[in-house]
Amino acid sequence: AIKVNPLLTNASYGDIIEVTIKENNKVIAVSKASANEEVEIYIENQKLWSPESPFLYYLTVKLLSGDTTTDTVDSYFAMRKISKKRDENGVVRMQLNNKDYFQFGPLDQGWWPDGLYTAPTDEALKYDIVKTKELGFNMIRKHVKVEPARWYTHCDELGILVWQDMPNGDAAPICQNRKYFDGTALKRSAKSEQIYRKEWKEIIDYLYSYPSIVVWVPFNEAWGQFKTVEITEWTQQYDPSRLINSASGGNHFQTGDILDLHNYPGPDMYLYDAQRVTVLGEYGGIGLPLEGHLWKTDNNWGYVKFKNSRETTEEYIKYAKKLKGFVKTGFSAAVYTQTTDVEGEVNGFMTYDRKVDKMDFKKVREINQEVINELTN
Repeated sequence: AIKVNPLLTNASYGDIIEVTIKENNKVIAVSKASANEEVEIYIENQKLWSPESPFLYYLTVKLLSGDTTTDTVDSYFAMRKISKKRDENGVVRMQLNNKDYFQFGPLDQGWWPDGLYTAPTDEALKYDIVKTKELGFNMIRKHVKVEPARWYTHCDELGILVWQDMPNGDAAPICQNRKYFDGTALKRSAKSEQIYRKEWKEIIDYLYSYPSIVVWVPFNEAWGQFKTVEITEWTQQYDPSRLINSASGGNHFQTGDILDLHNYPGPDMYLYDAQRVTVLGEYGGIGLPLEGHLWKTDNNWGYVKFKNSRETTEEYIKYAKKLKGFVKTGFSAAVYTQTTDVEGEVNGFMTYDRKVDKMDFKKVREINQEVINELTN
């Protein structure tokens, strides 16, 4: 079912909300309700949304006052389900539309040399997603950044799953990655806590309706991490329709849906959670500095660095083959660092200016598809 919750200002008594739903320009449902009431419409013979088939339904919402249409909003939605389930081997897997589904994508920081957090054009905003699909990925981890609304619409239309990070501030006095947390966690000030809770709720409210978003990530690598269990449980209760990755890459607590490991440069499974989904939330970082496309002309950084595209591609494939071996034994998703170079970081698939593809995209796509399909083979 699709639920439409109208938020109205200055509506009059007796006003009516009318919702019309279209499938391929054909009207398949019309429903009316009193203004300010939630409208719920059952969709028969649903066309399910996935990265392989990103089908969108379109809807029009009208506010009717007598015989007059006083306002109209056009929008869209998708029918898709994200969940988890234990497979026949006892491994808890992510599922998309009730089928085991390995999620694989790049860490995407969304930086631009001429605007930092602001893409120069809408075409540029879309470009990184198109290239991610070209690489054979089915997911993007949007890393400690919230994008403009258009970026998520491009994800919905093009077909890519999204893990959405909370952009975290404050300190990280201790980060334990290779075991469950047993220390004294960071205590934020009351003001800092208040800001976090307010902004995290606002982010979820802002992005709630985008079907491409399937995972919320409240904390990354202990950055500003506090009251992990409480924040995770609040997030689960506030939006039970998505999975919660409570602490990506550090200070692990047995809460939420996901245990998320970070390991550089190659993949490794040094922890495993039999009760939750286990993922490799960051790995890779293979560097290739290309003269003429560097933000910094010296002191550029990657977890490992190579001299040409062939060597870099070969190293990527070596890591991917190792990752493929971990899929059957327990990993249900993986995130490679990263989509593009970012200032002094030269470990992107593309240069910071997006003018050069630094690896052989065809070969990367082939091995990426092998990794994704390993779960269902």
